[in-house]
Amino acid sequence: MIRVGLLVNPIAGMGGAVGLKGTDGGMYERALALGATPVTPVRIQQVLSLVTRRDLHFLAAPGRMGEVHLKGFPFHYEVVGESRDKTTSQDTKSILTRMRAMGVALVIFVGGDGTARDVLDVLGTEIPVIGIPSGVKMFSSVFALSPHAAAAMINSFGEDFIEKEVLDIDEEAFRENRLVSKLYGYVRVPDFDKLLQGKKEASDVSSRGVDKKAEVAAYVLEHMEKGVVYLLGPGTTLKSIADGLGVAKTLLGVDAYHDGTLIGEDVNEAAILEILQEFPRVKVIITPIGGNGFIFGRGSRQLSARVLGRLAKEDILVVSTLDKVGGLRVLRVDSGDTAVDERFKGAMPVLVGYGEEIMMEVEI
Repeated sequence: MIRVGLLVNPIAGMGGAVGLKGTDGGMYERALALGATPVTPVRIQQVLSLVTRRDLHFLAAPGRMGEVHLKGFPFHYEVVGESRDKTTSQDTKSILTRMRAMGVALVIFVGGDGTARDVLDVLGTEIPVIGIPSGVKMFSSVFALSPHAAAAMINSFGEDFIEKEVLDIDEEAFRENRLVSKLYGYVRVPDFDKLLQGKKEASDVSSRGVDKKAEVAAYVLEHMEKGVVYLLGPGTTLKSIADGLGVAKTLLGVDAYHDGTLIGEDVNEAAILEILQEFPRVKVIITPIGGNGFIFGRGSRQLSARVLGRLAKEDILVVSTLDKVGGLRVLRVDSGDTAVDERFKGAMPVLVGYGEEIMMEVEI
């Protein structure tokens, strides 16, 4: 039997749908007050349901951090550590330290960039890991593309590993509309590069990049329809559109516009659902994340499965500069609901200049 550690951050990702950009510090309590619900239980259940290996002996963190998610599955496991109602980063590190001392060959963790940093601090490149994406901030390249990809990595891992980056951002700066990211180090992951998300790449801020964004914005502005609410996702390309309207734009959030007027600033899932109920026509304008191609499921969790489930593929306008999408093989969607994601699969046009489109495949 192969000893495998399992650690779940029970609060990772809870800030996304309610628009909090993360759950570091005191944001967990605020997320709860806003009606946030746990994300990680669904993610780990999805993965475990797809794991077919039976030579794994799990060393599971206690309670919601691992143990409860294994019940009902035919896996051998034992519990490492003591259960606590409220868990902290220090609990994560303490449990990982015990797992390392018990000789785990692999650690599976569920969370976001903050959890990845805790894993890095304890394990470094000593013990390989598989990251299941569940956070709000998903800038690191250590994460599997999806629960299906994570399960495929677990089912197939062997002796070959590569090192991948752990990145994180300053949440306080993020909430102030500033993106401040930092490389913290590297961890080892199974060598399945096609199953791993790429790290987020910076936007082109050169004069050429600015000009191409202006071209995209000009075309979008000329073709905006009256009576339609437009939800503009994060990013500088989307800010160019808002600048053309002469209204404010949350650089790292989702904003709602109706007939050129800002009707919702930095809206969360609940506010978007209210807009969908009030207005008969709503469209989303989104740009892919550079480096990994996600249009939904990373960085804009306000556009949740509940929101996307009420929209048609034709209601989504993907915009980008050619330099960003030129390095992408496909676009990706990972809303957490496979049935919703399936609706967006296949060819989708991407506006890359004034009236200039390219077709890209969307995968899940």
